[in-house]
Formats: sequence, structure tokens, C-alpha cells
Amino acid sequence: MPTHARDRLVRAAEQLFFAEGVRAVGVERLLTESGVGRASFYRHFASKDDLIVTVLRNYDEAFRGRLRDAVRARGNDPLAVFDALAERFASDEFRGCAAINTMVEIADPASLAHQVASASKRSVIDYLDELLAAAGHAEHAALAEQFMLLIDGALVTALRERNAAPALRARAIAAALLAQSPPVEAPGQELSVS
Repeated sequence: MPTHARDRLVRAAEQLFFAEGVRAVGVERLLTESGVGRASFYRHFASKDDLIVTVLRNYDEAFRGRLRDAVRARGNDPLAVFDALAERFASDEFRGCAAINTMVEIADPASLAHQVASASKRSVIDYLDELLAAAGHAEHAALAEQFMLLIDGALVTALRERNAAPALRARAIAAALLAQSPPVEAPGQELSVS
């Protein structure tokens, strides 16, 4: 259990927001669960919305870190993103995607929380673009957007089905997309057969 008040607030918010939603959890509940006083809350965060933004930024960084590690462990195969999702979906603690959940709850695109959640999705697309470019796919930017659509669809479907199958179905679709856009050979470079 973190001892610093700010850390306790963030930890409590991460757990509560992810389990119950950002709008359903009020400041009083955050204070009770974290054991932090009201004055201390406002010393660290100007508002609950500021805390939501902090939680979203932490989520984005942690999610992309776990995704990168999982893909790297699988040889940087772009399809490994779906294998990593399948593992996550199989967890009893899976509650969807914090960014998607927040954009649904805070639908105003002018809201900072909505913008941070949207930027989180963009950062995943950028990672996918890098991954697909490194794998030699000429149309990596378009593929990255398509992969993100599959990932978001799998995330939402996994909430309904409560299993890893949506990630595996999305993987099959992504494999078909890659088969239609095979890697290109750079001048003087031979492609390795896998």
C-alpha cells in the first residue's frame, strides 16, 4: 500500500475508476478508499477531473509498456498484439479499456479527459505503425489504423463475452489483412521466411 497521499489517491482511483467508472465514483468515495483527507486531495489535484487525467496517462503508459514487452517477447510479430490481448482478456480482472470507458462516460471531445483518452489511442496507433513498418509493410500506416479498429472492437466484445475469443478472431482478421499486404523487400535486403 503506497504511503504518500498522492500515490494512495491515484491507486484508489485506478482501481475504482476501472471497476466502476469515472463518473460513478465521487470524491468522497476516493477519500474513504484512499484514507486521504479532503485538504490533501486538493493539495495534489485541483479537481476529480485532474485525477482522471493522471489515471488515464498512467494507464496509457502502463498499457503500452506491457504491450511492447509482450510483442517483443514474441519476436516483434505484429500479430502478437492480439496474443497479448487474449492473455489480458482471460484475466478475471479484465474490465475493458480505460480510454474507451472514459470516452464513453465523458463524451464531450472538448473535455481534457476525453482528449487524453483519445491521445492514448493515437499513441497505440503510432506504436502499431512503428511495428508494422519495422516488419516491412509498405502500407503500415493504413494497417495500423485497421489493427486499432480490430483491437478496439475486440476490447468491447471481450467485455460482453468475458473470454479471450474476441482477440483471437481479431487476430485472424489481422492476419488476412497482412496476407493482402505482404512485407516489401528493401533494396539489398532479403526477407527472412518465418
